[in-house]
Amino acid sequence: MNLRQLRISRRSVTIAAALACVVSLAIGAHAALNKRSLDAAKAIATEQGDDASKRVAKVALVIGNGHYPDANAPLAQPINDARALTAALRGNGFDVDVVEDASRDDMSRAVTRLKSRIKPDSVVMLFFGGFGVQVGRESYMIPVDAAIWKESDVRRQGVSIEAVLNVMKEQGARAKLVVVDASRRNPYERRFRTFSHGLAPINAPDNALVLTSATPGKVAEDSKGEHSVLVSELLGNLAAQASGAEAVFNKTRVTISRASDGEQVPSVSSSLLEDVRLGTSASAGG
Repeated sequence: MNLRQLRISRRSVTIAAALACVVSLAIGAHAALNKRSLDAAKAIATEQGDDASKRVAKVALVIGNGHYPDANAPLAQPINDARALTAALRGNGFDVDVVEDASRDDMSRAVTRLKSRIKPDSVVMLFFGGFGVQVGRESYMIPVDAAIWKESDVRRQGVSIEAVLNVMKEQGARAKLVVVDASRRNPYERRFRTFSHGLAPINAPDNALVLTSATPGKVAEDSKGEHSVLVSELLGNLAAQASGAEAVFNKTRVTISRASDGEQVPSVSSSLLEDVRLGTSASAGG
């Protein structure tokens, strides 16, 4: 090999080495870029996951019973109330299961569905409109197919409000909201040897808020409007969305009491540890 050929070979090796270095740098830069993109994607996914975890699930079971065979006439308002409240709650981000003219089996299945939908730290709401009966220290929601002649029939065929609250507690619900519009004169109580008007005080677990249409042991007469007095006022306060649930329930109670000159005084019982908003934010602090 002469000197010229040696110089060309050395030049070729130098060029090849330079090209290899450039390719290596390009590959390294591409890998670094991919890693940064992957890290950024992971960060976004983590942030989105954190945001999703901060959004509290809100679920509701709404029951409106109007057509009771033992009643002198159908109750028109509970079904209207259930439909209107369902629309309002869905507009506020609740996942609502609504049941109309529910039999005992319908109500049992609805409670089972509610149980399956409750996630830890969720906000859960129960609404019942229809006939309610107290037996002992418990209040029961009455299905439309109930055949009630004695107090034991209520325990066997009714659905205990306290039992549903316990389901919410056992599933780890963060806040438990209950609205019971069932303090009506009903066709069952006079069949008992002893009977009590209205509903019993509802024993709420921790972090619960309960609104009933009348104070314990009292009855509320139905109005002639499309909605009951309780639900009509509640819907108006929900639409305002200015306050948390406890303020909404208390405002409903005070307004109805004043408007009726004390003839109907709804009851509010609270063991909430923090207020709960019924709008897009789950808690007053959120």
